[in-house]
This record gives sequence, C-alpha cells and structure tokens, in this order.
Amino acid sequence: MRKPRPLADLLDSCLGPSLAAQGFAASDILVAWPEIVGARLSEFTQPVRVQWKRRSSGIDPDRRPEPATLIVRVESAFALEMQHLAPVVIERVNSHYGWRCIGRIVLKQGPVRRAEPPRRPSPRLAPEDAKAIEAALEPIVEDSLRDALARLGTAVVGSSTKGERTKP
Repeated sequence: MRKPRPLADLLDSCLGPSLAAQGFAASDILVAWPEIVGARLSEFTQPVRVQWKRRSSGIDPDRRPEPATLIVRVESAFALEMQHLAPVVIERVNSHYGWRCIGRIVLKQGPVRRAEPPRRPSPRLAPEDAKAIEAALEPIVEDSLRDALARLGTAVVGSSTKGERTKP
C-alpha cells in the first residue's frame, strides 16, 4: 500500500509542462509570490512569464544562462509603485532561488486574478434570538441601515458560545 503524498509534491508534475511553456521551471515562484514581494504587492501583481535569452551554439553548456526577464501583470494603480520597487523585487526573487536568474522586470498592466475568499455560512440563531434582534431593529426606518444592523446582530449573537449568550 502506498503512503499518501502531499498535494504540493504532485503539483510540479501535473503543471510542469504548462509552466515550462511560460518559462517557469517550477510552480514555486507562483506559490511563493506573496512571500517574495510581500502581502501588499502580491494583491495587485502576479508573475506571468519568465523569458530566457536564447543560447547561441558557441557558448559553454556548463555556464549558467544569462539572467531572464520576469513579466509581471500589475493593476494600473500599482504600476508606478512596482516600477520603483523593481530592483528590490529582482533581488528578492534572486535570493529566493539562490542565484541571479532574473535580470529585469517587464510590467504588463491588466487585471490580476484573485482567489475569492471562502464564504462563511451565516450562523443559525435560536428563534428567541432572532425575535430579539427583529424587535431591536423595529424603530429603524432606513432599510439599508436596518439590514446592516441585522447582519451585525446575527453575527454577534451567532458567534457567542452557548454558555455565554448575549442579548441583542
């Protein structure tokens, strides 16, 4: 019987051919992008491709290749900031890999794909709690305010433990 393997071990073998077509040797730059550039920049940037210079036939095959160009998709509001931080990002990517693999960054403006945050199910309330929230919201006339306060009350009452019930 085989031992179960972590999904991360299978990622490179499954995605390897499509990543290689984009110039990525492995998926680790995509996965480690938030760690490389930081949480703030990773929200608005995404590595797209690594372009390597073509080797000519007269070059020593044991020599390391020329540094590549990293193409990064960036949302327009952060293009200028990313342009200013490009030397720092190059340094961070190179230190992540342990050698000078990236020599420059080319920015492409466009939308960055974001993973949707998981939706949390709304908490189930006891009937008396739901009635208490509804009664507390009766005097509020504005619909949008009443709806917002109802969601807040449901979240507060639903998040309390059974032993520590709070009254709305």
